[in-house]
Parts: sequence; C-alpha cells; structure tokens
Amino acid sequence: MTLTLSITRKRAFAATALGLILVAGGAVAQQAAPNIMERTEWDNRRLDQLDRNVRRLERALTQRNAAGQPVLVEPDPEVVTLQGQMGLISQRLSDLESTVRRINGDNERLTFQLDEATRDNVALRNRLVDAENRIQKLETAAELNAPIEANSPTGDAGQDLAAAVRLLSSDRPRGVRALETVAITWPNTPQGREANARLGDLRVAANDKAGAVPYYATALKDWPRIGWAGDTTLKLADALFATDRKTQGCAALGEFTRRYAPTANDAQKARATQLRTAGGCG
Repeated sequence: MTLTLSITRKRAFAATALGLILVAGGAVAQQAAPNIMERTEWDNRRLDQLDRNVRRLERALTQRNAAGQPVLVEPDPEVVTLQGQMGLISQRLSDLESTVRRINGDNERLTFQLDEATRDNVALRNRLVDAENRIQKLETAAELNAPIEANSPTGDAGQDLAAAVRLLSSDRPRGVRALETVAITWPNTPQGREANARLGDLRVAANDKAGAVPYYATALKDWPRIGWAGDTTLKLADALFATDRKTQGCAALGEFTRRYAPTANDAQKARATQLRTAGGCG
C-alpha cells in the first residue's frame, strides 16, 4: 500500500513546525519538534546546518519510498488549529475593513449634508438679518417723518429739554425730533426758545445756514433776555449774511449792539465787529 507524501519545500517550516512519524518494519521513529517559544538566533552556520538536515531528510524519505516502505507525514494538530483560527481572523478582518469603509462613506455623506445645512442656515440668517434691518429702517423713517405733536414725557419743560439733549448725544435723529417736540410743546418758555436755538446750531453744523435762520429767528422772538441770546443773535446775523440778506443781517447786529453788547464778553464783541465789517454795515 502506497501513501502520497505532501511536504512543503520551505525548509525552515519543515524543520521547526512538523513532527514526522516514520513507520518502517514495525519500528516508529519520531523526530521531536524544537521548542518554538525559544527565539533562535540565525546565522550562516545554523542556516547551513538546517539545509544539510533537510537534504538528509529528503534522501531518507526517497530511499524508504523506493524500498516500498511508505512514510506517513502528519501535520501538527496545533498547526492545523492555528491555520483555522488564522482563517477566521482573516475573514473577520475583511468584514471589519468592509464595515470601516461603509462607515467612512456614511461619514462623508453626513459631512457633506452638514456642510449644505450650515450654508443654508447662514443664508437664511443673512436674509433674516437683512429683513430685520429693512423693517427697522422703515419703522424709524415712519417714526421720524410722522407729524410732530405737542407732547411732554415728563410734564416739565426743563426736564423735557434735558432729556432731549441727552438723547441727541446718543441718537441724533431722535434727539432732533425731541428738540422739535420741546419747541412745539413749550413755545413761549425759555426751554422752548433754547430748543429752537439748538436746532439752528444743528442746521449750521450740517452746512445749512439758510435752514438755521427760521430756528434762530423763532428763538429770538421779542429779543429775550436770556444768557445765550446774545451769542445766538450773532449766529443769526452770520446766517443772514451767508444767504445774501445783508439788510436783515445788519439789523440783527444792531439789535445785538442795543440789547446784548453791554453784557457781552470780549469774544462776542470782537465777533460782532468782524461781522459788521464783513457785511458792510454802516
């Protein structure tokens, strides 16, 4: 009876991993496998010795087969078990790689969808902010362009004027409207006159001296004896000269001389002289 011999030509594996059982004439010869847990330091001498042993083993097997004494070579059961486990591990690794690739693909799709959602949210937020700004501008324009009516938030002319001046420093358009409201609500009071004088100053600051004239004229109606009246009279004369109203400008300077010059400071007197000369007043 002849058995087929299957042997791997890798000599290192044949010398270290296989146990050979030789059956001949009822006697059993078993070659013990080396301890695979011990680390072998391979050098040229050991490799040459391994090569000689493998060749010797091949010759012995060939001679026994030729003599009709077949040799049965059985793999180490532990090696077979290990090979099976390695197969299972390879399959599990392959499955794990497939899962990782699928997860990576899902992550890429989710990232793309998240980026799109973020862009959409930014666009919607920008549109919302723009709409809110436009609505606020419309509301502000409607508020500032509405007819001015007499109204006293505090019921006191002095407090109303002080509140309007404070608002002017933080919100100019609403502050101007507050001054106009004070001027209408308290027309014949020192506070109402001062509100008109301040409105005239705002027109001059905006390079609108023609627009300043009516406010100054209203503030100085009947030429009140108020501390700011003399300075405001000079401002009125300057605005009249700037708008080619020489006669009225010289008349305003005449009122300054008669009513306010006695209590005016040196700067105001010098300003009056300058305006009179520039305006050609006699």
